[in-house]
Amino acid sequence: MQPAALTAGADGAWALSGNWTVHGLGSWPTRLQTLACNSGPQVLDGQQLEAMDSAGAWVLQRWLSSHDATAEPMHWPPRLLTLLERVAGHTAEPLPQPPRHGLLERTGRSAAAAGEQAWALLHFVGEAAVAALGLLRHPQRMRWRTLLRQIEIDGFDALPIIGLTAFLIGVVVAYQGADQLRHYGANIFVVDLVGYAMLREFAPLITAIIIAGRSGSAYAAQIGTMVVTEEVDAMRTLDIAPIELLVLPKLLALAIALPLLTVFADIAGVFGGMVMARSQLGIGFHEFLARFGTEMQGPTLLIGIGKSLVFAVIIVLIGCFQGFRTRGSADSVGRQTTLSVVQGIFLVIVADALFSVVFNLLGI
Repeated sequence: MQPAALTAGADGAWALSGNWTVHGLGSWPTRLQTLACNSGPQVLDGQQLEAMDSAGAWVLQRWLSSHDATAEPMHWPPRLLTLLERVAGHTAEPLPQPPRHGLLERTGRSAAAAGEQAWALLHFVGEAAVAALGLLRHPQRMRWRTLLRQIEIDGFDALPIIGLTAFLIGVVVAYQGADQLRHYGANIFVVDLVGYAMLREFAPLITAIIIAGRSGSAYAAQIGTMVVTEEVDAMRTLDIAPIELLVLPKLLALAIALPLLTVFADIAGVFGGMVMARSQLGIGFHEFLARFGTEMQGPTLLIGIGKSLVFAVIIVLIGCFQGFRTRGSADSVGRQTTLSVVQGIFLVIVADALFSVVFNLLGI
């Protein structure tokens, strides 16, 4: 079979010959783009045409359409003429464009999505509370090995990063305060500055933020992967409550580990302040500790520990909640993991701000 060919006749007609199929077109789809013709009806002589399929008819029709021309077949076999007419009668529909939403509609959609997520979170908290009450009635159902393993992951493994961060924050707080206190001869008050800043605010807050990024993301990724692989559905099929198995051990473990990490951060931060006070203000360790023991009362430490308990509950509930909201793909796992970190840190900071307002109103 001869390859496809198209030649212009002296009478203005175009003569098609050869095999106008997907195998015989050769370079004609490209060559036709540079071949000009007049607009209007174009005589196409198909007397020497051997074969044509939908690919050849489409290439020919695209060439005519690009010049606002139409086909006027002559000497075409009836079978091929029908194919050309069908391709010519087919008009490609434009792709549907996504709807454009105005600012007001986008705001409303965002508000509705936020409301739906808040309601789902409230429902999840209720389910966790009911599961916790059931576990209190039947404590033998607690998986203690899982709990201890979770304490090791969330608590012991986080000691290096927590200690280093708290130490550096203590150094920064003491360094920033030393420059101002030196002007007024109030060097000793750097002890109060470091003590109150670390015990009440920085130690519980920074510890919670680090754990939200470290453990909260792990909770969401683990549960999200189990949702994608249908392990959570398998648990429900076997009449195993996913919240009791996946959420409550993490909640109890972090409620134990985060206050202990906060105390560790207190020690590391105060030690960093001691080092900086000695190097910048000439306050020895014994003098620093004597002042610290006199001024820092028990409630100051307990306030930070109490905050850390609330932060632990927020981190676990947000991380697990976002994990259970994963839907069907690895991309969803990454998206929900990111949301768990962002929302966890945001809510921890909001809770800390509310604590500050309440403590100020109560005079604590």
